[in-house]
Amino acid sequence: MAAELLTRTPTDRELRADVLLAVVMFVGAVLSAGLSSMAEIYGEDQAPLWWAVVYAVVATVPLAFRRCWPGTVAIVVALAYFTAVTARVPEIYVGNIAMFISLYTVGAWMNDRRRALIVRVAIIVGMFIWLLITAYRDVIDEADQAEVVAGAMSPYLAFMLIQILLNVLYFGGAYYFGERSWAAAEQLAALEERTVELEREREVTSAQAVALDRVRIARELHDVVAHHVSVMGVQAGAARLVLDRDPAQSARILTGIEDSARDAIHELRQLLETLRAPGGETMDSASILTLDDIAELVDASIEAGLPTGYVVIGEPAAVPSLVAVNLYRITQESLTNARRHAGPGATADVRVRYDDQGVEVEIVNTGHTVGQVRPGLGQLGMRERAAASGGTIEVAARPLGGMRVRARVPLSASDPVSASVSDPVSAESSVTR
Repeated sequence: MAAELLTRTPTDRELRADVLLAVVMFVGAVLSAGLSSMAEIYGEDQAPLWWAVVYAVVATVPLAFRRCWPGTVAIVVALAYFTAVTARVPEIYVGNIAMFISLYTVGAWMNDRRRALIVRVAIIVGMFIWLLITAYRDVIDEADQAEVVAGAMSPYLAFMLIQILLNVLYFGGAYYFGERSWAAAEQLAALEERTVELEREREVTSAQAVALDRVRIARELHDVVAHHVSVMGVQAGAARLVLDRDPAQSARILTGIEDSARDAIHELRQLLETLRAPGGETMDSASILTLDDIAELVDASIEAGLPTGYVVIGEPAAVPSLVAVNLYRITQESLTNARRHAGPGATADVRVRYDDQGVEVEIVNTGHTVGQVRPGLGQLGMRERAAASGGTIEVAARPLGGMRVRARVPLSASDPVSASVSDPVSAESSVTR
């Protein structure tokens, strides 16, 4: 926080402390005045005692408002001090303290820093001008005394140099400690502001983390439920068509529905266990899916009535588990969409390509001509998965009908290895199911 932006406002406790300070200073000034009068510190030139009482009031009562109006209080106390010393009022000690406190308060509490500088400089300069005038007057008055004019360092000259040195330390100390107090207040205000910012950032980060977790949960639930329910829906329809004329085929289809339901329950249980697992593990990193499991997706797609080809191109490489999971889910969603929207007689092909730069999964299906690709939760989830893997994805309609989904993720030697890596095969090998 910049100095011009800091505004110091006294608390009720500080205001009460100032009132107490003023009372203590007044009592001290009265006692000092009485003792100084008895000691006759100014000799025959000493002013009457009741002047000291008036001076005690003027010099100490304003201190009760020193934090509210620091500049005004400092000027009033300084004028009272100059007047009292000039008139030789028998009280100098408490007045000195009041002067120091008022100058310190200007530096520590005056929010207008330019005015604070002007007030303090004016008082200090005025004090030294007054001191020089007083010294000159005393020199003239004492000029007839031999000890004043004799020698380069007379007792009177030494006394005046001591006075000047003490005033330099006195006013310099008041100025320095006032500035230090203001600087400390600035640092405290900046620290408090930074604490508030950090708390705000922490709340935003927590909200973002919660939102991110909700998005991931929604994506996982969509991929698991949509895929298996779609498969079960297609298989149930096929079982209904052959139920009367081919009970054996119907039984096989119903067995497939049972397997799909069991797989869905298994994946949902894995998802729930991940959410309950300590340590904040993410769902993707906790999964044991690999690119090898895409072959099982192809088998399930064939059993659900969508003829699907599967080809592995290139030499399989080590793939980070996060990348493997995301590419698996992208393939799963693409095949699910093909079964739901491609129409009867459609086919699909899944190609997994490895090269020196990365890995790519391409899913192409025939079927109905798509005029415009409408974004949905599934497509949004695929794009999020591709981005989370540091890759890219293309989702486009084919001119002859059907869709093409191509997801590519760059790989490097420093990428973490997935938990399970496919067995190497030749670059020309392929499997068609």
